Amino acid sequence: MGWVQIMKRVGVIGGGQLAWMMGSAAKKLGLELVVQTPSQADPAVSIANDTIFAAVDDAIATEKLAQKCDVITFENEFVDLEKLSLLAQQGVCFYPHLPALEPLLDKYHQRCYLQKLGLPTPEFFALGEGLADLNSVDNLSKYLPYDKLGFPLVVKARRHGYDGQGTFIVKNIDDLQSKLTFAQIKSNLFLVEEFVPFEKELAIIAARCVNGDIVTYPVVETQQEQQVCQRVIAPADINPTVSANINHIATTLLNQLDYIGVLGIELFLTRDDKVLVNEIAPRTHNSGHFSLDACETSQFEQQLRAVCGLPLGNAKLTYPCAIMVNLLGYEQSQNQYIYKRKEIQKIPGTHLYWYGKSESRVGRKMGHVTALLDICDRHKGIAIAHEIEAIWYST
Repeated sequence: MGWVQIMKRVGVIGGGQLAWMMGSAAKKLGLELVVQTPSQADPAVSIANDTIFAAVDDAIATEKLAQKCDVITFENEFVDLEKLSLLAQQGVCFYPHLPALEPLLDKYHQRCYLQKLGLPTPEFFALGEGLADLNSVDNLSKYLPYDKLGFPLVVKARRHGYDGQGTFIVKNIDDLQSKLTFAQIKSNLFLVEEFVPFEKELAIIAARCVNGDIVTYPVVETQQEQQVCQRVIAPADINPTVSANINHIATTLLNQLDYIGVLGIELFLTRDDKVLVNEIAPRTHNSGHFSLDACETSQFEQQLRAVCGLPLGNAKLTYPCAIMVNLLGYEQSQNQYIYKRKEIQKIPGTHLYWYGKSESRVGRKMGHVTALLDICDRHKGIAIAHEIEAIWYST
């Protein structure tokens, strides 16, 4: 089919660093971005052509956003689908379509959907429904099937968890009681899953556009600290069968959801090369930041291409290897860390992105660094990552 660009003004719900990194791609493609975000200090305000200051789940504000845009997409998934559906019924164009988001926003529903599609996941169950007779944390044990899953267990908040927040690795029932208060359990729903003794954690970024074309980025290895991504290695050191399996999972998801846009999928790889889907992010994703420097088309340009009716771009690596290191907050501070940033930029082959956040907090993503390698040498890449981290986390 011939391609006709019909979308010129793109509304983005969410104004964090993911929306901020769409800015250069929007200029390249001749698009305008209108951002809905709560604070003037949010990163994407600096690159937006227009801004509506409101919470991301404020559907009244989204109605105003729609009046300024041809299409609306998402930087995060903390939205009110029920209220947005009323706008969709009135003709507001959301990409991805809201029905594609519906099975993904709640982690338990997400797992059930994957199971329905026959895609592999860790064993899981829901905690929080049917607990009307629970009157203390002490009698919680009867709701945990130790005989089926055993300890350790992983407990996750079903909504609004990110960067390790709302995720707990539980070694025994006493550990669960120390990490979750009675009030938390009564007021929140949780996903409980088996702990997977994985060999590697992997991720893939995939995109699908309005005519059904799909592009996938190279599978990457992600390395976590305290359930937060510390670094990403592209490409992952995996065999072709594992890579093909992961691409099949991504393609199946995109087609079954009739998804339009970019999707991030996090996975576990076991010692016997079994792949399990961990989580799905219906948006651009931290594991794909390497694409800004190491691919012809970044994930952010790909997102805009997908939702604006443009052909998808080339997602292949333009360098043999790339390492992405997250610069995570390690203290409560308003320091902009200018000296440390200058020291990191002295390392050959590095590209630093500073998100411009006004305040540093422990675990908060303040920026990231991509290091490009002329040879595919994982050990050299890890050494560069450690050099970056030594500068960043020095006191």
